[in-house]
Amino acid sequence: MNNTTGAGSEGMPDDLKRLLARASEDEDTQDVYDPDADVDEEEEDDGELEESFGSNDRGDDAGLDVNGGRLQESEFGHEMKQSFIEYSMSVITARALPDVRDGLKPVHRRILYAMNMSGVTPNKAHKKSAWTVGEVIGKYHPHGDSAVYDTMVRMAQWFSMRTPLVDGHGNFGNIDGDGAAAMRYTESRLARPAMELLRDLNKDTVDFQPNYDGTLSEPVVLPAHFPHLLVNGCQGIAVGMATNIAPHNLGEAVEATCYLIDNPDATVDELMKIMPGPDFPTGAVIMGTDGIRESYETGRGSITVRAKAHVESTKTGKNRLVFTEIPYMVNKGTLQEKIATLVNEKRIEGISDMRDESTQKGLRLVIELKKGVIPQVVLNNLYKYTSLQTTFGANNLALVNGVPKCLSLREMLQYYIDHQVDVVTRRTRFDLKKAQARAHILEGYLMALDHIDEVISIIRSSQTDTEASARLIDRFGFSPEQTAAILEMRLRRLTGLERDKIEAELNDLRTAIAYYEDLLAHEDKILGVIKDEMRDVARRFADKRRTEITHAEKDLDVEDLIADEDMVVTITHTGYVKRIPVAAYRAQKRGGKGVTGANLKEDDVIDEMFIASTHEFVLFFSNRGKVYRLKVHELPVGTRQARGTAIVNLLPFEEGEKIASVISCREFPEDEYLMFATASGMVKKTVMSAYDRSRRDGIIAINLRNGDHLLDVRRVREGDKIIMATTAGKAIMFSEDQVRATGRDTSGVRGITMKGDAKVLGMEITNGKGELFVITERGYGKRTPIADYPEHNRGGQGVYTIQMTERKGALAAMKVVGPQHELFIITEGATVIRVKTVEISQTGRATQGVKMMSVADGDRVTAVARMTSAKKKAKAPAVAEGQEALDLTAAGEVTPDPEDRVDIGNGDEVLEDLLEE
Repeated sequence: MNNTTGAGSEGMPDDLKRLLARASEDEDTQDVYDPDADVDEEEEDDGELEESFGSNDRGDDAGLDVNGGRLQESEFGHEMKQSFIEYSMSVITARALPDVRDGLKPVHRRILYAMNMSGVTPNKAHKKSAWTVGEVIGKYHPHGDSAVYDTMVRMAQWFSMRTPLVDGHGNFGNIDGDGAAAMRYTESRLARPAMELLRDLNKDTVDFQPNYDGTLSEPVVLPAHFPHLLVNGCQGIAVGMATNIAPHNLGEAVEATCYLIDNPDATVDELMKIMPGPDFPTGAVIMGTDGIRESYETGRGSITVRAKAHVESTKTGKNRLVFTEIPYMVNKGTLQEKIATLVNEKRIEGISDMRDESTQKGLRLVIELKKGVIPQVVLNNLYKYTSLQTTFGANNLALVNGVPKCLSLREMLQYYIDHQVDVVTRRTRFDLKKAQARAHILEGYLMALDHIDEVISIIRSSQTDTEASARLIDRFGFSPEQTAAILEMRLRRLTGLERDKIEAELNDLRTAIAYYEDLLAHEDKILGVIKDEMRDVARRFADKRRTEITHAEKDLDVEDLIADEDMVVTITHTGYVKRIPVAAYRAQKRGGKGVTGANLKEDDVIDEMFIASTHEFVLFFSNRGKVYRLKVHELPVGTRQARGTAIVNLLPFEEGEKIASVISCREFPEDEYLMFATASGMVKKTVMSAYDRSRRDGIIAINLRNGDHLLDVRRVREGDKIIMATTAGKAIMFSEDQVRATGRDTSGVRGITMKGDAKVLGMEITNGKGELFVITERGYGKRTPIADYPEHNRGGQGVYTIQMTERKGALAAMKVVGPQHELFIITEGATVIRVKTVEISQTGRATQGVKMMSVADGDRVTAVARMTSAKKKAKAPAVAEGQEALDLTAAGEVTPDPEDRVDIGNGDEVLEDLLEE
């Protein structure tokens, strides 16, 4: 016996304790366990219960309550389990799942049957939906009226059902998500295809069962003369299981069924040649066939569906995206709201306007694009972030003999074929029996006409119908059915013309009987009848396929549609980013002053500028040690004058997080590395392939210690040198091979040792050529050949790169430069000056430097941005600044040698344009 009043009963009301104790009493004993009462108290409590609920002496009246009912004792857990199982089975078998034979749930079947029985057929006038709903609820479906009406509404919607079964008149909702009008305002009747599901229902083709109150009968399943489960599909959620069957084209489904009848061993690939996949009411495009094949073979599969779109050009030179078909079950109104939200949040750039131009002729959702925006990029983002691309999770679950089963395509078709064989067989038997009965009557008529005088004499001389019937049976051997028909025969049947009609009808019946008997004797002929009837249905109601199926798999990126072209990517010191097609500059005539590169704020300068293909990745490393990844074509397109878009609108930066470094690359090779430097002097080298992954909220690039932050990230190759400088005026140079490669989520090793409050300013990569430019907080700077710096082991304190004095302030910035560079020097107070490197004094390593800019009291230099200003005629692969070993001119040279300068390829002229005002 399970004890329901064990631990935890303290503090419980005594009456409740006694009731729970009695509920858990074993059926074979009269003892009740009460942990808070002794034996005497139990007997006293029993007396109280007897007084409340009636006698409990276990006599003839045991268990009777005051109303005459009998109390049944049951263990609570067992009762809950049993009740839930019964509820679950009811939901599974009688509510949520379709029958594999007719593809209908009980509510659908009852609506169609009730409308048919009430005469609300296609050849009659529409009838109020409220009347139909009442008919269904009152006779067959004892549930809420809204459930029945919502189901009927869906059966009338062209965008919900591939072949609608209800002909609605009035407002039955739309694809925007607007609901149907109330049932008292709309009218409906059966659609013509629905009649093919109900045809031959009165010919004993299916079994019937009592309705919910036993006063009427309803069909267990409909005859269904076309494979409705595939044609309209089904969606339903039961208890512990769900079904999601895709709709298909009626003509294709019929032909696939006929093919399986002719070829019982047909494979899925053979069937897919006839029925290549789902055909959704709203059209759209299915990406690839792998998901379709998987669902047909196993019953489960993932099918990617995209909206159908095309690009139109306007007279003003702008482009627009036009969507004419959207995925199945997508709410167009909700879709528009989602697109508007993404545009407002700047997660999708380049959209200027959106409007719905849909009419009764078809859907048309127009998205206007800004000038210069590549339509395929916006389309790619719309597919990525909205329901313009969805996944249909096929789960072909249906009831087979009352048991839920996940079915393959062949199984669904075979169960339907078996059902049709049963339907046609039962119908043929019904027709045969009816024809035989009629022929039997006609044979009696002919025999009576042959002896009409004697028959009339017997009838006239008989006192009653019973006597006449008995004498006719005794004289001519008529059956009771024949004598009844003869007695009711009218006198006009005695004419010779009527005799000819009877003989002709009898001959026709004998021919039909022979046909029915032959049909029942040969199953292959029954299958032939099934094929002929299905094809007749398809001929009358099938239409063209709406959904296009492409051979491109779902993981095919729209990037393949984007031209692989070079872009100028600029990132400002305050975190604004944009990309500009190189052609936008090449199309301009360059004058003496060049073209305007960008309208920046007074306190902003271009910090990073490089040429990269639209198909390349851009890795954004933040000062918090995280890395975010975007494709170049995902960056916002700007004009030459535009400042760009704030990076916080593109990446999910936290408060205080900002860009520390940027790397662009097309691939992530195993033989190349990234070198990291932090403000506390730590360095780390990690293979680039470790960063060939992305997440929306970024991934860890380096494991920072408390109080530390990331300064620089640079690509490094074998043989490169690392230069690090500190605010104390010291610099160290060591070989990259002194830093052992480690994993992504590591802290690295000591690169430079510092004393006091000194911090690392940055890190540069060099091959030993060029010069190191340094500047202090008070504006004193110089450039020194790299060759003047000795190479040390990592972890040392380095050597002085400039003589430090109190009036100069701490060292503020450092850059490796060449004659082709220009420098932007930025102060904390937003003062910016621009100077060419060849105009900066070149001095020894431990010299004091010269005053490069006057810094106001209370202000200080905070950063230096490097740009390329020289021209280079020859073209070479684009290389981002800071991502290759800098190959700079030797000290003292003014004109750079093409072989000894930083190579940024065909971006030189473009970058110079941006620098010219």
